[in-house]
Amino acid sequence: MSEGRAGEGDVPHTGVAAVLFDRDGTLIDDVPYNGDPDRVSLVPAAGAAVRRLRQAGIPVGLVTNQSGIGRGLLTHRQVNAVNRRLEDQLGPFDVCLYCPHAPEDHCDCRKPAPGLVLIACEILGVDPAQVIVIGDTEADVAAAEAAGGRGILVPNEVTLRDEVERARLCAPDLLQALDLVLGPAEATR
Repeated sequence: MSEGRAGEGDVPHTGVAAVLFDRDGTLIDDVPYNGDPDRVSLVPAAGAAVRRLRQAGIPVGLVTNQSGIGRGLLTHRQVNAVNRRLEDQLGPFDVCLYCPHAPEDHCDCRKPAPGLVLIACEILGVDPAQVIVIGDTEADVAAAEAAGGRGILVPNEVTLRDEVERARLCAPDLLQALDLVLGPAEATR
């Protein structure tokens, strides 16, 4: 697994207008179809990563697939309750969006489609080319690229090895992903 690598010319530390995070497996531990806010547990460094972006003046958003709604396993209210608990722990997001559709719905908002990223950019008033999406799956990266932005893969134990090998930008954790966005932490102090 290649970690902390960037392709030639791909390091996106300049001109970043916003950073959008995936939710499950990226900012919080992945609990399949979680509708219980009491089961929200931040991944290591999630708080530090979000704080670092806010201190740099970069808007922070959340874009997450929640197919449990489309599958009848979750309600909008449950997803919103989980998102609120996450915001209680990290502070409010500048934009917080989710796709409620099941994969077979073939919607425009379910990652890897660019819909959530494009809507977030419209709400934030930023150019998609200046947006970074950080997530734990190839779908997160593909949504960023389909919108014209850039994605950084932060793999976890369920990320497929092939996805890691195909990722142009990959980091072993959220803080090292931010080093790719902002440059090394020591240089930003």
